[in-house]
Amino acid sequence: MSLHSALKNPTRFLTLVLFGAILAYSAELPYGGWIQIPILTLVWWGLLQFKHASLKHFLLAGLMFGLGYFVVGLSWIYISLHDVGKMNFLLSCTAVVLLSTYTAVFFALASLPLHFFKKDSFYTGCFLAASWVLIECLRGFFLTGFPWLGLAEAQVNGPFGLIAPYLGGLACTFLAVWSSWQLLHVRKHIVRSIAPVALVIIFVQIMGLWSFTKPTGSPLSIELVQGNFSQSLIFRPEGVMQQIDYYSNVMKRSSAELVIAPETALSWPDINLPSGTLESLQESVNQHHNTLLFGIIGRRINPEDGREFSNRALGLNSNALPYQYDKSHLVPFGEFIPPGFHWFVNAFNVPLSDFSRGSMSQPPFMIVREGKGPLFAAITICYEDVFGGELAKRLRHSDEPTNLLINITNLAWFGDSQAPGQQLRLSQLRSLEAGLPALRATNTGITAILGPDGQVIEQLPKFTQTSLIGSVQPYAGKTPYVILGNAPILTISFLFLLMGIIRQRRF
Repeated sequence: MSLHSALKNPTRFLTLVLFGAILAYSAELPYGGWIQIPILTLVWWGLLQFKHASLKHFLLAGLMFGLGYFVVGLSWIYISLHDVGKMNFLLSCTAVVLLSTYTAVFFALASLPLHFFKKDSFYTGCFLAASWVLIECLRGFFLTGFPWLGLAEAQVNGPFGLIAPYLGGLACTFLAVWSSWQLLHVRKHIVRSIAPVALVIIFVQIMGLWSFTKPTGSPLSIELVQGNFSQSLIFRPEGVMQQIDYYSNVMKRSSAELVIAPETALSWPDINLPSGTLESLQESVNQHHNTLLFGIIGRRINPEDGREFSNRALGLNSNALPYQYDKSHLVPFGEFIPPGFHWFVNAFNVPLSDFSRGSMSQPPFMIVREGKGPLFAAITICYEDVFGGELAKRLRHSDEPTNLLINITNLAWFGDSQAPGQQLRLSQLRSLEAGLPALRATNTGITAILGPDGQVIEQLPKFTQTSLIGSVQPYAGKTPYVILGNAPILTISFLFLLMGIIRQRRF
């Protein structure tokens, strides 16, 4: 089939776009991880229609699948550009399509074993899964990384999530791809197709019976503050003051042992805050003997690039020096401006940040408890929750035993979209990988308490101004994934792909 003839009859391409869109939408459904597997089976069937086409033709088919997937899954970016940023409609749509095309390239590359490995066999599914893992790993590193909307996070509501404490989210991806390939052959070999998948699912569920972390100490009383402030408010001085007053007053009134307010809750640089703001919060902590953690714009001068401010989480304990965590993995365009792209930022009618990066090896946050031993929490800010390997490395090399995870986020930029649900699943996956409970404090949602198994214990409705008051049981210990990181699944995938190349040359 020539590319010219295919373009004259684009039905097969459009079918792959549709499959990709359905795959992205299905992640939002209950049991989305289960639903995605048969949809992936349809994707492989669609791509196999181009198996004997040219490489260019096959890559285009893979690109169409990825484009359908990411345009639907990343559509919330349009809200931040058009609705919040007042960028014109055409440029906003173009930006979403361009980013979706960029990420779709990785999906097209990951699917190449279907084109190169001509012999259709049981091993082809392993080769495809291995390729997918390696390319997804590359997507997390290339140009600072943008691994958002992978297949792994849907598995917190699927059959393979429980492999995460052992081998991480990439192992969930491997099994989802492999099992969906197996089901492709159910009409020809029903037993050989279904039996291995069923056995692996049972094995993964059995593995989930083991726990590598254990409860430690007594439950910690918490208050997670959700202010529900529109993003447009922070671009007006009176809106900034309204937000600062609300979060400050709620934190000072709380009697919980740990009070958390979201990313940029105090949305001015610390040196420009109203006089006495931080001092009054510290006085409240000294009086109540509790702990506060909240988002702020911190001053962190980087002499190398001239950047002056950071996206910071500031922690206050009774009669102790403040704790500072500066976000290290920044969002391109949202938190730093890549060289050569200031023209794009100029079209975005809001003051964007160009933050200084924090260190990748910052210590955990110590939570001082009156009459009890301290606890330690690993902090992430918003987008950092997508990088499971980086978080595992921090936990692995921490001088103190980490007892819980904390993520502070502001997703007001993205309105009523899929973004909050997508990030909640990422937090669930991080809890599963680490075997630790997690606390999510967000401005507009989804504020939640997660158990060490990644399940949601309590959550607030989106777009409500309230607090989630409850408790969390701290845990101690390290999972195999925290100890070894992604090295095992990457090694397994590399060996499978190497075996595929050797078999292809031999046969």
